[in-house]
Amino acid sequence: MAIIFLGLCLQLPFQLLNHLPIQQSVSVGDKLSFDIGLPKYLEQNLLKYSYETNLNSSAIITTGNITPVATTPGQLDVQVKLFGLIPVRNISVNVIPEIRVIPGGQAVGVMIESEGVMVVGRSAIIDEEGKRHNPAAEAGIQLGDILLSVNDQVVETESQAQEMINKLGQKGKPLVMKFKERDSQKIFQTKITPIYCKETKRYRVGLFVRDSTAGVGTLTFYHPESNSYGALGHIITDIDTCRPINLSKGKVVGAQIEGIRRSKKGQPGEKMGVFHRGEGIVGNITKNTNCGIFGKLNKAPENTYTQGTIPVAMANQVKEGPAYIYTVLQGNKIEKYDIEVEQINLYGRAEGKGMIIRITDKELLAKTGGIIQGMSGSPIIQDGRLIGAVTHVFVNDPTRGYGVMAEWMLYDSGVLPKQVSERKNAQFGARGYVAC
Repeated sequence: MAIIFLGLCLQLPFQLLNHLPIQQSVSVGDKLSFDIGLPKYLEQNLLKYSYETNLNSSAIITTGNITPVATTPGQLDVQVKLFGLIPVRNISVNVIPEIRVIPGGQAVGVMIESEGVMVVGRSAIIDEEGKRHNPAAEAGIQLGDILLSVNDQVVETESQAQEMINKLGQKGKPLVMKFKERDSQKIFQTKITPIYCKETKRYRVGLFVRDSTAGVGTLTFYHPESNSYGALGHIITDIDTCRPINLSKGKVVGAQIEGIRRSKKGQPGEKMGVFHRGEGIVGNITKNTNCGIFGKLNKAPENTYTQGTIPVAMANQVKEGPAYIYTVLQGNKIEKYDIEVEQINLYGRAEGKGMIIRITDKELLAKTGGIIQGMSGSPIIQDGRLIGAVTHVFVNDPTRGYGVMAEWMLYDSGVLPKQVSERKNAQFGARGYVAC
């Protein structure tokens, strides 16, 4: 009976320990504490922690019962023991230099040009005899495939693809068309013979293609030491195919919000804005990942709510409870609004969904109904630290949505070293497409 009783008593601690990550990061100067959800007195009696540095790459301060503090960058191995005797968990801790950034909140215009042109639709071609054809479909071309070249001529724009196919099609010979497959990203080529289209008076292969996309989002952070920025907090996908856009080149510019369409159940709202290509925010886009878009800015942006930089919290330092966001609802004025972090998911990096948040600010709810498109990237601040960014809205409850961890954005931006990272989808409107 005693053994059964002891087992039942220890069941909860073991369950909680299983939810501890096997890897986590802390900044220099942070305490090495691990929140497993047990009362402090119970944790102190049940669990003991032993610390071992990797090749003297990290150091800690320990004084009596005081929680150890990380003092130098490197890697630390922590072993968790039950009653100080039974090993139950090993945690690898990356100690990194403190990262400080200027929090964003500014509205930005995002312009993306894809590699080649993306297939966003297929359509039948009616020839001069009234018969229907679709050579591309017969060749197995799928939505989301990327057209790279025609007869070894590189395709860069939708109008160029249209002109090539029409001109070469007049010769009556099959075209050698090279594509990148939508899922595997493998390059393949196939021969397709264009058909003269009675409706458009051109030679076509039965495809709709698009070469670029654009929309309004929000800047999350700017890192002064590297001129790097992060924005959006999610990957940019094509509005028709829902496929991630293969980035060729892109840029961000300042934007001004001209109006708001409120969110309601089943209908996400949006910010409506115009781009400013002169003074203000100007930068390039070098990465389009599940945690946002990244690149360099020509100069530091301004945030009227903060003077200087603030530290970035590591994912394990984020906690449930009150926080606030910066975002623009009118013009280019950044405003501060209250939110609540309801749930944390330290294993959601692959999808960029590290937390569930709720809008609690009455003024923001009155103006927007909750989270709206264009708010993606709005920085989330908690206890004076940047902890993440707003990313997605829950369609059936626009007061709630997802956020991405700031730590994950730093990895993808290159601000955090690659070796540290290795240890460790909203849609944009587009200007249309061209039939080929």
